[in-house]
Amino acid sequence: MVKSVRSELRLQAMDFWLRNPDYLADELVSMVEAGTADSSYLVTARSLLDDPEPDLRWYPMPRWFFGAYEQLDDAFSLLETYGLASLRRTGQPGKQSKRNLFFLTDAGAAAVAELSTDPILGWYAEQVKLVALVAGDDGGQALKDRQYRQATYAGTDLGVAIAPIAPRVRERLEALSAAAPVFAPEVVGQEGEQA
Repeated sequence: MVKSVRSELRLQAMDFWLRNPDYLADELVSMVEAGTADSSYLVTARSLLDDPEPDLRWYPMPRWFFGAYEQLDDAFSLLETYGLASLRRTGQPGKQSKRNLFFLTDAGAAAVAELSTDPILGWYAEQVKLVALVAGDDGGQALKDRQYRQATYAGTDLGVAIAPIAPRVRERLEALSAAAPVFAPEVVGQEGEQA
């Protein structure tokens, strides 16, 4: 195993940002605003809103009791079938201590490396890097709490797809872009085994 996500809650939160580029752009704007990301990420945030790729790959998620959620079993079983990833469940069924641990295998890492060079599918590899930057080392609950700070996200009825926030993000981006020279901290990248 080469990488792991040790919480389904974390994986669901990260999946939400991957599938909703406007929410990801808003997180990048917040990071620049807070001084935890270089102002160059404002260009990245703008491309998440303006380039056609994010619209083509926008795939809304419904909101349930614990936020954006979709069943992972079918998608993950396909990855397991081809030896690209594995799932380990800990604890005993029916008890709250049960956890799902998601692992990327060596074969999966090789497939990611190959796909990242593809002119079309490489978009996902770049997007995942942004999601990992935004998620940082926060646990699943902390990521969900950040997502719930979005009024549109929090106000979505149960079972309904979470609506886009692109117009509001554009307003924030314009305001911050005007003041961008103020925001230019150095950002230190982190390499790690855990996503």
